[in-house]
Amino acid sequence: MTSRIELARVDLRGRTPSAAELRTALPRGGVDVDSVLHHVRPVVADIRDRGAEAALDYSEKFDGVRPTVVRVPVGELTKALAELDPAVRAALEVAIERTRKVHADQRRTDTVTEVVPGGTVTEKWLPVERVGLYVPGGNAVYPSSVVMNVVPAQAAGVESLVVASPPQAQFGGLPHPTILAAAALLGVDEVWAVGGAQAVALLSYGGVDTDGGALEPVDLITGPGNIYVTAAKRLCRGLVGIDAEAGPTEIAVLADATADPVHVAADLISQAEHDVLAASVLVTDSPALADAVDAAVNAQLAVVKHHDRVREALRGKQSGIVLVDDIAQGLRVVDAYAAEHLEIQTVDAAAVAARVRSAGAIFVGPWAPVSLGDYCAGSNHVLPTAGCARHSSGLSVQTFLRGIHIVEYTEAALKDVAGHVVALADAEDLPAHGQAVQARFEALS
Repeated sequence: MTSRIELARVDLRGRTPSAAELRTALPRGGVDVDSVLHHVRPVVADIRDRGAEAALDYSEKFDGVRPTVVRVPVGELTKALAELDPAVRAALEVAIERTRKVHADQRRTDTVTEVVPGGTVTEKWLPVERVGLYVPGGNAVYPSSVVMNVVPAQAAGVESLVVASPPQAQFGGLPHPTILAAAALLGVDEVWAVGGAQAVALLSYGGVDTDGGALEPVDLITGPGNIYVTAAKRLCRGLVGIDAEAGPTEIAVLADATADPVHVAADLISQAEHDVLAASVLVTDSPALADAVDAAVNAQLAVVKHHDRVREALRGKQSGIVLVDDIAQGLRVVDAYAAEHLEIQTVDAAAVAARVRSAGAIFVGPWAPVSLGDYCAGSNHVLPTAGCARHSSGLSVQTFLRGIHIVEYTEAALKDVAGHVVALADAEDLPAHGQAVQARFEALS
């Protein structure tokens, strides 16, 4: 019989820890990307030099299969969609519809500001030209990640999209058919059967496929992955843009005595299901709720499919229960933690949620679990981890847009400000800057 587990507890009652103290006191896991850079650097360099052949070599080594070509034939996407389980197709269609509805409202519009008569600055928003969207294929299959990456890119107006996902030995070297079907459903016809660090490198450098077809490099890479994918993103950043260095997934639940412990336990378990490094944290002012959640976790563990994975995640240093004096202190705790996913299960949850300053996404009340956001809420589930929500946002239409300032001044408007430009140029000991303005008027006199 499997032994009972209890989530580790951090008791902050009667204390007023500083923000610095909270950063070290709260449960936190994470991964050491630096520790694998020496493994990933030669992979990136090899793909830079040998392109697709090197990527296929690594697929054979790491994935146990060598696709004949990197780019998946369009016919395979069409076939995968035709053979997709109707229930899964219907669910994906709902997810796509709702995600498109939310992201359509995020599209920025160009603005023209008249600074002075005759002088304007226009901010023009242009989509990135070509984007690589990475979809992992480790512990689970993630067609939802295809939706969450493709939809905002399309809403931004990106015209060239490629989805990269690991080849699967059981599917003859193709990515999982559900991934292919999701891409087809979204109108994406370019999918590469390549995963891991080699996918990031190939997306960054491009190359020639084994059939002679071009594998064009991208300008931006988005999508989560394991530590090796993250390391490759770090190494290729600058050559390409990246969305973020994603760490293991997280959930924090801020709850009081009114929360249903069965709901809370189920939500903590659902996040732990992702990975043994996943973080599940409960912050509560109710010791009775904490005890009830412990009991509910153990009861539900008995029927969880991925029991060992969940159990290891919940027992890890990244998971636990934080006891606080009241919800006000709980808010300080969750702001310091800055969870990827934050649930509010308290009295007047909407008002409490409105006071949160740092979270990737906030799920309000008992009927908005994180699982809803993972699939069908309409929100995006590619979110900042490891406390990055203190300074970063999740994936959105803005991720795929570039703001360009267009400056237009008349002769009179420039002449009016010329003295100020010269004064600032001289103050910075850059006199040629000032002369670039003065020369325009000296030539006229």
